[in-house]
Amino acid sequence: MSKITVKLKVWRQAGPKEKGEFKTYTVDTDTDTSFLETLDILNEQLVNQHEEPIAFDHDCREGICGMCSLYINGHPHGPATGATTCQLYMRRFHDGEEITVEPWRSAAFPVIKDLMVDRNAFDKIQQAGGYVSFNCGGAQDANCLPISKVNADLAMDAATCIGCGACVAACKNGSAMLFVSAKVSQFALLPQGQVERARRARAMVKKMDELGFGNCTNTGACSAECPKNISLSNIARLNREFIKAKIKD
Repeated sequence: MSKITVKLKVWRQAGPKEKGEFKTYTVDTDTDTSFLETLDILNEQLVNQHEEPIAFDHDCREGICGMCSLYINGHPHGPATGATTCQLYMRRFHDGEEITVEPWRSAAFPVIKDLMVDRNAFDKIQQAGGYVSFNCGGAQDANCLPISKVNADLAMDAATCIGCGACVAACKNGSAMLFVSAKVSQFALLPQGQVERARRARAMVKKMDELGFGNCTNTGACSAECPKNISLSNIARLNREFIKAKIKD
């Protein structure tokens, strides 16, 4: 552990309709401190100076909830691959370095305040997908439906999506295709998701378009920046599911 001093160039915005700007702060921290803890240190410093603390989202701080949605030095969640902002440590940065911190930039994720954005659009997409109506029985019935290991693994990989929005922030069109494809895939690959399979794909894609997300760019930036390494193959599966649903109509 070693002490370092960094400059944080942070986006400050009082509200959704207010004009925002960058403000630079100097913070003393150490290499074993997480990025969110460094923001905590900065906020304590601001409160002691009778200034407004920086608003940012956080919850579990264990890389599970996806709340810590910060755009750091041009990367969603920062320069570490396969990790969320709360899993980013200051050892990634150098003493005296200036670090730019912004909120997600997407029309579908309007800024609430400072670094906080409204990601209710993701909740609306999931709600459009609905529930599974399959009667799964009890725990003792779990082995009654044989599922191949390949499909089980693919479904589990898709289900690891935490809905943080990094894919949207990484995409130059602000597309939510990686998120939607992961949520469609986790059910499409399992027997329990077959009843509403076609309806789910149609409804989630329709809601995604209604909420103002852009089209897929096919550049792969979403998967490259995803903290859970969700595969682009899910987008191909979503396209197939959607086309099959439209043909069925």
